[in-house]
Amino acid sequence: MLPKRIGPLSGLKVLEIGHYIAAPFCTRILADLGAEVIKLEPPGGDPFRGWGATIEGNSVWFSIHGRNKLSVELDLKKDRDTALKLAARADVLVENMRAGQLERLKLGPDELHAVNPRLVIARISGYGQNGPYRDKPAFGAIGEAIGGLRHLTGHPAGTTELPPPRCGISISDDLAGMYAAIGLLSALWQRDAGPGGEGTGKGRIIDVNLIDSVFSLMEGMLPEYAMDGRVRQPVGAAIETAAPTNTYPCADGRWLCIAGNSDLIFARLMVAIGRPELASDPRYATNGQRCAHRAELDAAIAAWTKTIAAKDAETLLDAAEVPCSRLFDIADCATDPHFLARKSVQTVQDPLIGQTLHPGPAIRLDGDRPEDVVAWTGPAVGAHTQYVLETLLGE
Repeated sequence: MLPKRIGPLSGLKVLEIGHYIAAPFCTRILADLGAEVIKLEPPGGDPFRGWGATIEGNSVWFSIHGRNKLSVELDLKKDRDTALKLAARADVLVENMRAGQLERLKLGPDELHAVNPRLVIARISGYGQNGPYRDKPAFGAIGEAIGGLRHLTGHPAGTTELPPPRCGISISDDLAGMYAAIGLLSALWQRDAGPGGEGTGKGRIIDVNLIDSVFSLMEGMLPEYAMDGRVRQPVGAAIETAAPTNTYPCADGRWLCIAGNSDLIFARLMVAIGRPELASDPRYATNGQRCAHRAELDAAIAAWTKTIAAKDAETLLDAAEVPCSRLFDIADCATDPHFLARKSVQTVQDPLIGQTLHPGPAIRLDGDRPEDVVAWTGPAVGAHTQYVLETLLGE
């Protein structure tokens, strides 16, 4: 017997034909909110099970990636009928195959809507379902590259010959997964309720891709370019539009992020670092003026941070109500009192890998305890095949 699910999406039936990150991240959000998610895995399982560290052959990553999901091992090339039966009882189908792959499997929107006209289909791909790049392969790094993010995370011109670094995770896939979740919930609202309380009763197709997901974050850069051809350039840990805001070296070899953007916060920051005269210097009176003298301000702040350990600097600036933080690594996150108090880090028991840690839900709703969100950890491949086929489909 499966644990009873909680959350606002309890009762929502989701079918995932996903692999690696984007679609599974989308359905993980839905599952954490209470949806029933059936994950169709090819023979041998989602290739993502082979990523990262393992314990006795079991992926510790998949403990999170597959949590709260029902795993069904199914070869879509040989058992299309079962997939259609599952789609017929579902509210939502989420997939992230290359554009056109569902159609080649004869599981495209036409076939799916023939068995379930109410089905909302969220399609996540590298470049989208149309356009000249539609058939090109893409992973998260390509989303960062063509979406404009990797250019911005580069080093300032002339400072190094190192390539622009990535952010360290597959941010493109995660963003696309979140946008897909937003899109499909919007389509469900239109189908079931709509603006007048009377839904259309029809499913829709959501087209989300890695490139647009990253590109959507480019703030005001597009109208700036349209205005006068302006192209924002990488500035390292700083940002052109606010100062002082940067990451500064500390005496213990760690880094401290400080955001002293507003006039009042800037004044408090200057007092805290022992430079109160800079708070009244007319060169730094406004954010625009501080941006024009960013290098001088950063040098003054760094001269102070280099004399003090990062945690001690953070304590002093916290007392002055200056936004700041050490750069947390995962060990800091796992032991931080705020993370622990909010159940953002939770100890869970995983039958495959033993006791482990999971991130709590990013979305909190009153009345639902965050520690109740993880009903079960990522299951073994096909762990729920019999339950789904016999109990849910009645075969």
